[in-house]
Amino acid sequence: MSVVISSPYQNSVADYWNREKNPVNLRLGEVSGTYHHHYGIGDVDWSVLEGPEEGRDERMIAEMHRLETAQAVLLLDHLGPIQPGDRLLDAGSGRGGSSFMAHERFGCHVDGVSISQKQVDFANEHARLRGVDDRVRFHLCNMLKTGFEPESFAGIWNNESTMYVNLAKLFAAHAQLLRPGGRYVTITGCYNDVYGLPSKAVSEINAHYICDIHPRSAYFRAMADNGLVPISVVDLTELTIPYWELRAQSSVITGIEQAFLTAYRDGSFQYLLIAADRV
Repeated sequence: MSVVISSPYQNSVADYWNREKNPVNLRLGEVSGTYHHHYGIGDVDWSVLEGPEEGRDERMIAEMHRLETAQAVLLLDHLGPIQPGDRLLDAGSGRGGSSFMAHERFGCHVDGVSISQKQVDFANEHARLRGVDDRVRFHLCNMLKTGFEPESFAGIWNNESTMYVNLAKLFAAHAQLLRPGGRYVTITGCYNDVYGLPSKAVSEINAHYICDIHPRSAYFRAMADNGLVPISVVDLTELTIPYWELRAQSSVITGIEQAFLTAYRDGSFQYLLIAADRV
């Protein structure tokens, strides 16, 4: 594998995720044993707020986990007809949730990559406990230069991880790893070019996660430059707002909820799914 950390910024990102113990990730993952590092989509079952006070927090946590799992399901839906003999790459795999879901659905090999040793160790231990460590493996490496063989993957995805890297370099790397006709899918937040520079709320999100949210146009430009042809673009903005409304009332708030709600509602921020084929 290649050198993992290649800049001071990447070192700061790795340090952030190595130290991260956020209940909004851990408590939600404890609901089913599948740990995600992304947000949710779909209508909220607001009945979780009704009934006795005792158990209300647990009902809210379970509902948020249902919504984040629905987001991962939608991403996997767009990977196309993956076969058991195929190989997938989860770029920025976190604690492994989407990788395990992909293996469960397709029966294929899945490689996850992260620059956080803590995340890689956590995910590999869960692969062992699930008895799938011969087919689902997590690697400490940089998604911009993984060291995997060219054209060795039928599909690659980024689930809310593109804002940590240069898009031109990322899509060049993905295009090299995808076999001809392979599918790339991302779900990401991006700022609306119509607004010019990032809004105040988007800037707050950047500062909170030490990331650099890209403009919407940058995705399509970098894809075109690297032979990735979009076949589906889905605006998930309205579908994710209910998740944030529920999260803002939960016990696992992080202080960034209002920034997301403001940015989504004023149109300066969008939540997109983009699926593209490598030509």
